[in-house]
Amino acid sequence: MKLAYSPASPYVRKVTACAIARGINDKVERWKVGTTDPALLGFNPLSKVPTLITDDGLHLYDSPVICEYLDSIGNAPKLFPAPGKARWIALTQQALGDGILDATQPRRREIALPQDDGRKAYIELQQGKVRHALAELEKQASSLGDLATIGEITIGCALGYLDFRYANEPWRPGHPRLEAWYARVVKLPPLAETMPVG
Repeated sequence: MKLAYSPASPYVRKVTACAIARGINDKVERWKVGTTDPALLGFNPLSKVPTLITDDGLHLYDSPVICEYLDSIGNAPKLFPAPGKARWIALTQQALGDGILDATQPRRREIALPQDDGRKAYIELQQGKVRHALAELEKQASSLGDLATIGEITIGCALGYLDFRYANEPWRPGHPRLEAWYARVVKLPPLAETMPVG
């Protein structure tokens, strides 16, 4: 299978972290591509990374779908729990982590543009989403494990992205339990081997 990727994408990091956790990272060929590359459009009408081209010709996007597909391959413990309460918790945590990424990625472009009242209000709205998400994760931190679920992997990638792109807005103050959890799991292979660069 082939993964269309961009090195600094946190969504690509999430997919790669899942492949590492599942023990199948060596089965994923990498295709470094820009989102404006017309070749990508042939596999994903949204022209976004990550996009996974499976061995049997499926074109999968975006990260939640790709991660669930990767979870169906190999013999490692599942990242998506079986139907029941644990699954709903993991999926909701995935949505929370993805929500942090969704609130921070476009903000990078907005910060670079001239700041009018509308743009400032948009940035403050996105910052508020991240603050609320971090407050919720602080409440949940004592129940988070060692990257055993898709939710935990996504949260780890989201916190790593905040460190990578928003070091000037540190998330650790006021979140001691979440900070302690992240300090432990960032050393595990799915996160340690996928540190963003660029």
